[in-house]
Amino acid sequence: MTESKQYCSFHVGDMFFGVEVPEIQEVIRYQRMTTVPLAPPEVSGLINLRGQIVTAIDLRRRLGIPDRDADSRPMNVVVRTDDGAVSLLVDEIGDVLEVDASSYEHAPDTLDDAHRELIRGVHKLDGRLLLILDTAKAIGAC
Repeated sequence: MTESKQYCSFHVGDMFFGVEVPEIQEVIRYQRMTTVPLAPPEVSGLINLRGQIVTAIDLRRRLGIPDRDADSRPMNVVVRTDDGAVSLLVDEIGDVLEVDASSYEHAPDTLDDAHRELIRGVHKLDGRLLLILDTAKAIGAC
């Protein structure tokens, strides 16, 4: 019997990411943000999530890819951490995917160093790679 995992999938630029479902608190539409003076550029601001103040980190900036168009609003993938919830700003939400553990591989050497440090590994799917985001590393540097 092969083991499988479920991932919440999303797009950032032309990359297709997944985060294990147990790490996800919720996925929500764009929320108005309050900017944080002197914060790192990856920190887009703070959102109020039903009374809880949550830091919003823009994965485009974290990955070093160009900002999205001014008329394009990001989505929020809110993840659980030991320090509370953090929102990852992404371009588009995908589906919850159930992926067989046998398709898992280490991050390919073709990824540049800035991206590879944030990727736990990949799953080969039909015609594309699902990049498994290391949320602790994506959030930890901000």
